[in-house]
Amino acid sequence: MSGTPEREYSKMPHVSQPTVARTATLTVLAMLAFAANSLLCRAALRDSAIDPAGFTLLRLLSGALVLGLLVRWRQGGKPLGGSWLSAAALFVYAACFSYAYVSLSAATGALLLFGAVQATMLGYGFWRGERLRAWQTVGLACACGGLAVLLMPGLSAPPWGGALLMLLAGAAWGIYSLRAKGAGDATVATAGNFVRSVPMALVLGAATWSGLHTNASGAVYALLSGAIASGMGYAIWYSALPGLRAASAASVQLSVPAIAALGAVLFLGEALELRVVLASVAILGGIALVIARR
Repeated sequence: MSGTPEREYSKMPHVSQPTVARTATLTVLAMLAFAANSLLCRAALRDSAIDPAGFTLLRLLSGALVLGLLVRWRQGGKPLGGSWLSAAALFVYAACFSYAYVSLSAATGALLLFGAVQATMLGYGFWRGERLRAWQTVGLACACGGLAVLLMPGLSAPPWGGALLMLLAGAAWGIYSLRAKGAGDATVATAGNFVRSVPMALVLGAATWSGLHTNASGAVYALLSGAIASGMGYAIWYSALPGLRAASAASVQLSVPAIAALGAVLFLGEALELRVVLASVAILGGIALVIARR
């Protein structure tokens, strides 16, 4: 999940315009990768012996390795970018994401994450003096109503602990995305942030040493999430951004929770509950109104 990329897009280094077909292919691959993170994490914590701290460590470590090698292959000895504050936001996102998926379904988790990311980005813009038009206000109210429907008490309501952790993960990723403004080459910065986040994940692992455990399938899920869905996913996304309008780049990410929900039904055997469907329509439709351009 990368958050609204309008600020990232404006700071991307100049490259030649890729073809429409190439941009479309890269965009689809990136959205599939972002959705796959939810599926891989939920599958690992539900069906394997890995614990959330171990999943977080292996995900960040493999992501750092892949992105570091990619940057070195592309740019030789150029130093990695990023900052410790951005790395801390990345770590909080990854850790809360893992712990939340102990109890949340893949579809519910992806929807909560996406909603929190967008709310953080929009809230920051509002704090900076941006104001919503009437139809954007309607969209925001619709999204908030959808979130209320998703979280209100009932038999199919998600556990509050997991929901709060996923909302915190989304807020952390929103902060990470906001800090990406002016960071230069996004891939180089992301690689540096992944590398810096590894010591934080090691501290988490040490603090939960007695609870650390995994097996082969859990480790594979975590490595796929870090190396492919995260590391390669972000690299692919940043390659697609130069060929997208800022509004298009923001809007296309509306597909991620929907892809995650469909994947959860097809690959994890999760039931698609009416509450999640209604909340998805309200939240994603509302956000679409807010970020839409005339």
